[in-house]
Amino acid sequence: MKNKNRENGCQCYLTDQKLFRLFEKCDNEMAEKCRQAGCQYCSGVLHRSDYKRKPRGGPASDAPPPDVYRDSFCCDQEGCRKRHTPPSIRFLGRKVYWAVVVILATALRHGINDRRLQVLRGHLEIDRRTLERWRQWWLDTVVKSEFWKSARARFTPPLCEATLPFSLCEAFDIDRQDRLLKLLHFLGPLTTPSLPWSGAF
Repeated sequence: MKNKNRENGCQCYLTDQKLFRLFEKCDNEMAEKCRQAGCQYCSGVLHRSDYKRKPRGGPASDAPPPDVYRDSFCCDQEGCRKRHTPPSIRFLGRKVYWAVVVILATALRHGINDRRLQVLRGHLEIDRRTLERWRQWWLDTVVKSEFWKSARARFTPPLCEATLPFSLCEAFDIDRQDRLLKLLHFLGPLTTPSLPWSGAF
């Protein structure tokens, strides 16, 4: 895919309100599965204990931004009370920006020229230092994680770790919206410390 097409496609993703509503629906479905499964440490029932978030980089709107919450639960059993935070396709840990923004903006550093990157950074109001931190997160934290050590074996040929997440975007062929969703689901284990990686794509 040509760089210009990739840039246009990513900008469409980042301004598509329907897509972000789909992200929310997917997160709600994963949260409900987590709740129904109950506490993984005991037989306790899980009750909601969500985090309020103020993510950046989503579609612009004239209306006031709605309250956004990160799904999370807490066991109801005394002596346990363990927190269960299900995987998310909207959030990457504690990062302020939406997960899709962190992925696409960092990936585009390897796929478009500096002028186009400047335009995208201006649209999203992302500081260059923030982009550098995200890039180092991919190259250090992700590459060294247990998740990645297991997941990378599933790609043939092997992905170029030096160009993550660009190489992942290429492997998942995120020109299609359903493929972008698959990539976000794949990265779900990186979004929570609560649940072990199942190994499933």
